[in-house]
Amino acid sequence: MAAILILTPQIPYPPRQGTALRNWGLLRGLSGHHEISLLTFASPDQELVPEPLLARYTERTAIIPQPARSLKDRLWDLVATGRPDLSQRLASSAFRDQLKAWLSRYHFDWILVEGLELAPYLTSLPEMNASAEDVPKIIFDDHNCEYVLQRRAARADFGRPKRWPGALYSSVQWRRLRRFEAQVCDRSDVVVAVSEADAAALRAIVPDLDPLVISNGIDVAAYAGFEASADLAQPAFVFTGTMDFRPNVDGVLWYANHVWPRIRERLPGAHFYIVGRHPHARLERLREVPGIVITGSVPETQPYIRAAAVTVVPLLVGGGTRLKLLESTAMGKAIVATRLAAEGFAAPERAMILADTPSEFADACVRLVQDEGERAVWSARAQAYAGAYDWDKLLPALLSRLEG
Repeated sequence: MAAILILTPQIPYPPRQGTALRNWGLLRGLSGHHEISLLTFASPDQELVPEPLLARYTERTAIIPQPARSLKDRLWDLVATGRPDLSQRLASSAFRDQLKAWLSRYHFDWILVEGLELAPYLTSLPEMNASAEDVPKIIFDDHNCEYVLQRRAARADFGRPKRWPGALYSSVQWRRLRRFEAQVCDRSDVVVAVSEADAAALRAIVPDLDPLVISNGIDVAAYAGFEASADLAQPAFVFTGTMDFRPNVDGVLWYANHVWPRIRERLPGAHFYIVGRHPHARLERLREVPGIVITGSVPETQPYIRAAAVTVVPLLVGGGTRLKLLESTAMGKAIVATRLAAEGFAAPERAMILADTPSEFADACVRLVQDEGERAVWSARAQAYAGAYDWDKLLPALLSRLEG
């Protein structure tokens, strides 16, 4: 049995969004085979004491308040340093001190780093450890190939004059991220990618890299058996996600501006529910659009997915694989998504309708509402598809690498 220290950017349980869902699945699965310690951050609305279920799966847990970072600090780093913005997002002396204390006191065979924003803590790892010969091996789990994400954002924004400031920012960031991401991969003993596409993007910047591909996963039985349902006005179209995350914001705005009017014209009573914490200011005007509801933070997203007639994933920028799609497939929902949103999954057309233009997207949404038989067919296809992404099927590859 190995001793594994997991570093996560937010408390993995209860899992309220994609990163936490992945972290929780990995932590819970690994805990059945190895001793797990967890060092994590809490957002301002979270307690600094772990939930009892989380504590049950860990030998020890330390929760550090998420650091505040001002716009002034971000602008300074942009102008005065060559560091990517993401690498400074979670800079915390308290987190570093806790890591140093644990490395001095306890033996760890592995440190599992969940996401690029935590990678800066590895740069001084030998100095932190009491014995340089006892430095743990590093697993870097790259949730998104970040330089690809920012490069795509830059290309998208250069086509819209109003978004040129964002395009300039992303253009600078993707080049910095490419360099930083390559350095982190070189520093790690094992690099995990969430899809074959992300693995190829990492090999493009580190040619001799051999990433281990562990897709995003889900506890299929838990989602399939989830019965609670939100009281939504029907027909209900539902999108879930962290709503200050740029790809989610851009995707929802595209759907609201270009797809939603076409749906409401044919389904006047339809409602679109945007479910997720931290709604961005750019979404505020949508509160005035007939039929659109922005929920903000909710205790659980599953009741909203369960109540949806159709779940929609209209992403235009992104990378990795979307856990929101896995949640919907596991709950047997009819899904309409862009091809980019479904990127990273194997043959996603078996489980969902793929549409990239406003008219195609709207037509699919309306058809699924109006044709109960077709909706039932796609529901069954989604449920069957989810089985391949159950954590029980995904974890053995990682366990084998840890024990090899």
